[in-house]
Amino acid sequence: MSKKDEGEPEGLALAALGWILSDEDHADRLLALTGVSPEELRERIGERFVLAAILEFVLSHEPDLIACAEALGVPPKALEKAHIALAAPMGDDDWGA
Repeated sequence: MSKKDEGEPEGLALAALGWILSDEDHADRLLALTGVSPEELRERIGERFVLAAILEFVLSHEPDLIACAEALGVPPKALEKAHIALAAPMGDDDWGA
C-alpha cells in the first residue's frame, strides 16, 4: 500500500475488509458481530457508515489492528485516522450527491 493510500480512508477501509475476508474466522466474527449478511455487506460496501464499521471492527482488537496494519503496510495510526474520518458526521455538501 502506498503513502497515497494511507490518506484515502475509503481505500484503507476496503483494504482492511480484504484482510478480514482473507481469514474465515475474522470474516465469520465480522458478520456475527455486525449482524450483516454477506449480501447486505456487498450491497452497502460503498457507504461511509459501513466502511467506518469495518475499521471499528479492526480497531476493537489490538492484535487484529497490528496484524492488519502490518499486512497492509501502514502504521496502525493510519487505520485509526481513517476510521475517524469515515465516522465523522458529513457536512451539508456531502448530502444528496
